Amino acid sequence: MSGTAARPSVDPVRELMADHRELCERAVDPLEIAAGLEEAGLGPDTAARCRHADLFSLAEELYARVPRRPPAAAEPAGPRPCRAATKAALAAAALATPPCAAVAALGPHWPVLLSAAVPLVLLPALTAPAPEDPGPPPTAPAAPADALGPAPARPPHARLRPDLRPGPAFRFRPAVLGHGLGLAALLLLPVAVPGGDRAPAAALVLAAAVSTGSAERAARWYRQVGRGHLGAARTLAEFRARMRPVLPVAVALHLAVLAVLTYAALAVLAAVAPRPGPGGGLLHQAVERAGAGQWAAQGVLGLLLVLPALLARCGRARAAALGALAGAAASAVPPALGRPGTSAVLLGGGAVAVVLLGYAWARLGRAGAHR
Repeated sequence: MSGTAARPSVDPVRELMADHRELCERAVDPLEIAAGLEEAGLGPDTAARCRHADLFSLAEELYARVPRRPPAAAEPAGPRPCRAATKAALAAAALATPPCAAVAALGPHWPVLLSAAVPLVLLPALTAPAPEDPGPPPTAPAAPADALGPAPARPPHARLRPDLRPGPAFRFRPAVLGHGLGLAALLLLPVAVPGGDRAPAAALVLAAAVSTGSAERAARWYRQVGRGHLGAARTLAEFRARMRPVLPVAVALHLAVLAVLTYAALAVLAAVAPRPGPGGGLLHQAVERAGAGQWAAQGVLGLLLVLPALLARCGRARAAALGALAGAAASAVPPALGRPGTSAVLLGGGAVAVVLLGYAWARLGRAGAHR
């Protein structure tokens, strides 16, 4: 018998399996494990330590070694996700439009403003999607030789209905309410600040309020596309390549809807209260009713509405709240300091919108934002 005891071989993959067991057991494909590892801050160094070329090949081994994997998730049947997103968009527009219309009609009095702010503050929480049910519990196959031991016992109700995987939204948490507070400020401040021609400002705000439904629809469409690519892509690099054009398309679609709504609101204003003097047709009057600066400020407002919605629906609730609050503050500070005018608002709100767009481009293209 040898006097030197044999040292047990260290298996870094096994250690990683122990650290991320729940992720590996619930994953429906290796890409979901890779996304979870990436979200946990692991990268090429971890893959190299586990003797793998990249994180995805490491995820494939984890997916193959961990027992009790659920079967591949079935695609949602029919138009149910589309129908739910449409209902949420209509609900958002219905919640946002009456308060803004009340302030535009009754004036920026404090009781009116406070009453109008309540539904707007609650809007992100009321339209948040419910947590997702992963379906019936999977059957447990026989454990392989390198299994991590018996799974922890679950209560009886968990066997009948497994734990729900939380969706990207968090109802009535401080971050969600902060998002709502920023949304209320973005929509109400343009008609609450005195000075200037109030009629075009009210028309622009009403168009932006209706477009909150478009922002909600674009955010849900973006997440739906991301989840589809998460199941179809074979590597993280392929997933990122698939997602690169999706964010610009979602933002552009929302801005296009906002432009149509803005023109419609200004056309109604031109028809109901035409300006004295000679004028062209209704198209010319509607475009000329708001200046170029006001149209540009409306575009910035559209970005400040859709980008926080995208971040919130992809699990970045704090970033959505900070973005909405920063956009409202940057747009409100110049008028509060006695500097009315769209140029000052464009400078502050546009800077916040650019920062938000860069953050969304960097974060939402990752697979971890769509799990």
